[in-house]
Amino acid sequence: MAGPSMIDPRHPIAKLARKDGRYHVDAYAFVFDALAYAHNVLGLGAERTTERRTAKVVDEDARLSGGESERHLTGQELCEAIRLYSLDQYGYLAKCVLNNWGVRRTSDFGEIVFKLIDAGQMKKTPNDRREDFDDVFDFDAQLVQSYRISLPE
Repeated sequence: MAGPSMIDPRHPIAKLARKDGRYHVDAYAFVFDALAYAHNVLGLGAERTTERRTAKVVDEDARLSGGESERHLTGQELCEAIRLYSLDQYGYLAKCVLNNWGVRRTSDFGEIVFKLIDAGQMKKTPNDRREDFDDVFDFDAQLVQSYRISLPE
């Protein structure tokens, strides 16, 4: 999600962001974008049955045919996908963008995900915990200090 949020102010996620107040609506939308990135680009997340999942992604083809395909990521896997996606989208400014949205550590992503779960926008397995997102990576070390510019060959 490279630009400003285009979420309708009446959407449940926009309402959730306003009610919670800690994180910008773009942080919530970014978690969904990173989840899609994890599945579609990184190939993360095993297909699960309806009762076992943290985050739900509906396969467009399955949805159109009347079915639903869902895939599960652990908190640590989602944090890694968020890290890679933020670097892909924002490069050296990734930490600055996330901080501007109120996100300063991986535990903030856990707060966002579990707020989305409480709002019925994501689902979890019985084994998933908010603490799964704690201290997965350090923003300074993984978003700033390790950032490298790759020149085309």
